[in-house]
Amino acid sequence: MSGTDTDKLPRLTIVVPCYNEEEVLPETVKRLTAVLDRLIADRLVHGTSVALFVDDGSRDKTWSMIESFHGSNRYVTGLKLARNAGHQRALLAGLMLAKETSDCVISIDADLQDDVDAIREFMQRYHSGYDIVYGVRQSRKTDTFFKRNTAVGFYRLMKAMGVNITYNHADYRLMSRRALEHLEKFKEVNLFLRGLVPMIGFRSTEVYYDRHERFAGESKYPLKKMLGFAFDGITSLSVTPIRLVTAAGFGLFVVSLLAGIYAIVSKLLGNTVSGWASLMVSVWFIGGIQLVALGLIGEYIGKIYKEVKRRPLYLIEKELGRAGGAGGQSPERKDAEGPARVPAG
Repeated sequence: MSGTDTDKLPRLTIVVPCYNEEEVLPETVKRLTAVLDRLIADRLVHGTSVALFVDDGSRDKTWSMIESFHGSNRYVTGLKLARNAGHQRALLAGLMLAKETSDCVISIDADLQDDVDAIREFMQRYHSGYDIVYGVRQSRKTDTFFKRNTAVGFYRLMKAMGVNITYNHADYRLMSRRALEHLEKFKEVNLFLRGLVPMIGFRSTEVYYDRHERFAGESKYPLKKMLGFAFDGITSLSVTPIRLVTAAGFGLFVVSLLAGIYAIVSKLLGNTVSGWASLMVSVWFIGGIQLVALGLIGEYIGKIYKEVKRRPLYLIEKELGRAGGAGGQSPERKDAEGPARVPAG
């Protein structure tokens, strides 16, 4: 293989957001190292391709382990955020850093539930001209009955709300550099990458894989957090809930108008309109609708409040190596600060 031919190969960075992943991290590094070895040997990626582990303010030994692997494994680079920013922001931090020196980037969670062997097919699709490749689960056999059905309900609800989202896709995807450059132009503080990426509109495809059980450790998404994430996704990408409130208000107005006409007609005919219980139920029902409406409007106002303050999405405390560079051979850069905003491309 000539040097010229090697230079034409794409530089890949695998971005892995991590939060308290000390139990699974050694196995994750081992498997991604094997994947990168095979991809380089098969001339699907450049020899300087790396895995970028983003520590999202972990409270365990995750960062010290990343530093250790960085010193002994040429593929491992690291990024430490100054505080816990949340999965979506940590992922975005890794994507934006990797974009600077990579031709394509693959994001994957550290828990090994997503099949790392699918990365090979991701790269084949990239070589076929696709800018975005979505990893899609073929089934949810490893999920509990409750989680499986709530997930199905979530995707259906998102579709009903008018959100363009890929069914059974989480954050396991490949994006080309130009796709990332366009993602960088989105200014949202309230991030929901599964809904933002399809808005880019470049040529995309799907790769199907079997989802595994978590290799070790505990899920970072308990029920409360999952429901919050789903609600954030809906309210960040759709105004349909507000329109539903308007429709409900109009519907209640029509019902009250008909009830008033019925009461007047009954009185003219000499019939007594009784029903203290029905009256109270109606008051409580309408009051409940009003409170839900106020809460929903408040949620949107809260999101506007966060957007206009334009606070930093994340702050970078340390960087090990350079994503897309020479892995463990690159120097460490400390006390770096992330952008106050995701800058425009």
